[in-house]
Amino acid sequence: MGAVGTGTRGRRAVPWAVAGLWVVALVLLLPLAGKFADVQQNRAVDYLPDGADSTQVARVQDELPGGESTDLVVVYHRDGGLTAADRETAAAQIAGVEREFELSGVPRGVASADGSTLMYPVSSTEPGQDEEAQLAFVDGVRETVGGTGGLSAEVGGPGAVGADMDEVFETIDGTLLTATLGVVTVLLVLIYRSPFLWLVPLAVAGAATVLAMAAAYGTHELFGITITGQSGGIMTVLVLGAGTDYALLLVSRYREELRRHERPYDAMRAALRGCGPAVLASSGTVAAGLLCLLAADLNSSSGMGPVGMVGVLAALVAMTTLLPAVLVLLGRRVFWPLIPAYGSTPKARRSLFAAMGTSATRRPAAVLTGGAVLLGALALGTLNLGGDLRQEDAFTERPDSVSAMRTLAEEYPGRGAQPITVIAPAGNADEVVERVRGTDGVAEAAPGRADGTWAEITVFATAPPESAGETRTIEALRDTLDGTGAHVGGPSAEHLDLARSEARDRAVIVPLVLAAVFLILVVLLRSLVAPLLLLGAVVAVWGAALGIGGLVFGPLLGFAGTDPGIGLLSFVFLVALGVDYGIFLMHRMREESLNGAEPDAAALTALRTTGGVIASAGVVLAATFAVLTTLPLVAMVELGFVIAVGVLLDTFLVRTYLVTTASVLLGRRMWWPGVLSRTPEPEHRERQPEPV
Repeated sequence: MGAVGTGTRGRRAVPWAVAGLWVVALVLLLPLAGKFADVQQNRAVDYLPDGADSTQVARVQDELPGGESTDLVVVYHRDGGLTAADRETAAAQIAGVEREFELSGVPRGVASADGSTLMYPVSSTEPGQDEEAQLAFVDGVRETVGGTGGLSAEVGGPGAVGADMDEVFETIDGTLLTATLGVVTVLLVLIYRSPFLWLVPLAVAGAATVLAMAAAYGTHELFGITITGQSGGIMTVLVLGAGTDYALLLVSRYREELRRHERPYDAMRAALRGCGPAVLASSGTVAAGLLCLLAADLNSSSGMGPVGMVGVLAALVAMTTLLPAVLVLLGRRVFWPLIPAYGSTPKARRSLFAAMGTSATRRPAAVLTGGAVLLGALALGTLNLGGDLRQEDAFTERPDSVSAMRTLAEEYPGRGAQPITVIAPAGNADEVVERVRGTDGVAEAAPGRADGTWAEITVFATAPPESAGETRTIEALRDTLDGTGAHVGGPSAEHLDLARSEARDRAVIVPLVLAAVFLILVVLLRSLVAPLLLLGAVVAVWGAALGIGGLVFGPLLGFAGTDPGIGLLSFVFLVALGVDYGIFLMHRMREESLNGAEPDAAALTALRTTGGVIASAGVVLAATFAVLTTLPLVAMVELGFVIAVGVLLDTFLVRTYLVTTASVLLGRRMWWPGVLSRTPEPEHRERQPEPV
């Protein structure tokens, strides 16, 4: 009796100990998590590879007298032409800017040919690389200048665009966290139909977020991993989305086990044994796919790999330790009013997924062919994707900086409004200036700052910023200056280098991700055919989701281009996350086959038993990524849309119909060359636990 009592007390002590350790850990980690936003880097150069030409320019500029410059253009405009009073107002306001700030030179006004516009280039090195000081400088200039009575005054230039971008990234973490928590809360209430149960996985997901932020901050400090506003936001979505998925799987299995076990502790142990391997394989697949991003040339992409991996692992740890402990401590009453009583049987219900599976297997070849044709047709929408997104088109709502840049492009057609920066060795700076001035497409070139090693040359192209004409000018400058030791940079050159690095990364990382995920699936499923089937399915989903994006981004949302990184990032996330659900389905299908079920029956049983909970998980994950579409940045909207659509396609079309019908058609050949492909297991084999 005493031994039994000791065992019972031991079982009760375990969840209390786990919960206590988490409380202590959260208290210690909160200060580190609070520093996560402080280490995010959002300058364009922070995204670029170390060896890019424009990166070299940015580094040299930081070392020149005054450090990095913040370049603005104040644009005054009146339809029909500026008046004398307008010019006096502009001159007085620019003089006020000179008095208030330490500028790099005297701003001189340049009038447009029709006399309707007057622009003043304004530059200062005083803020340096301090993003808060840069933002304060831009805000100060905007407060000083202003138009009245039909005179408009706008502040544009690279510094203003960067400041508007920084303002978005400063609020992105809080906005995403609040919106994602709201979406997850609504979905959990609808799924659980309980006034209390939804609070448990939501609170645990919050703890996982704190752990992820602290771990990501530590990764940055220890290994110098680049963290951007984009990777930080996506990590938050991954923690809450993946964490909620794991919670749905565990809670569903725990509810089943409570009907078979009298003590919640024993029920939770059985639940963890049942669904734990699938959850571990799922999170491992996502982590492996994300780690492949370390091979990326772009700092932003290579940094997103470990940051995303940290988020997934934090969700895994929280949902397999803290969530079980809290559920055990709360007991059966947490499921009120639908409390699973010991020894009871769940109410029999007509399974939607059983009906879907039956309909799919009646004519499997026709269903598979129709689904493949549909996905192929949707993928053709990728032909409608716009060109690379320009910086001025990066916002969903046009800020003041973009309006100014468009006014300049219209009123100064023979002169670009955004400078191209050339850095030349000080010893041959004069020669470089002459070569630059003789390059096709150059409207103006003027020497700038210099030290004993480097000289800065400011160049204006004849074409508008980030246009095809300016791109040709940048490429011509690099060809002309080859061998002189000079580098060509500036915002437009950075954008060009960014697009080229993205193309290189796609060629390297896509096959790397496919190989890594394939090897994991081979080990898990002990087959070569089943992994190929799953990979083919998720690649088809990726193509179809991108195609739907092509039909929506430009025609419906009015986006002027596509973010260069959307192809690679959406591929990594959709392949890793899509294979997740395939793992749950195939793992259950294999278990049924091991227990002697025929291929048709195994496929239908797997779909019937996993369909409901995985559908719920898919909806939650799609909804969390859809939260990205509420942000005012086109790149985040496009990425969130493609991933959300892809997850829904995989959940309700590909996994339900296409993978199931392909499994039926392949039969035992799906498990080739494993033992299941040759002979069925004996019928007297002891039945194994059924995972979710």
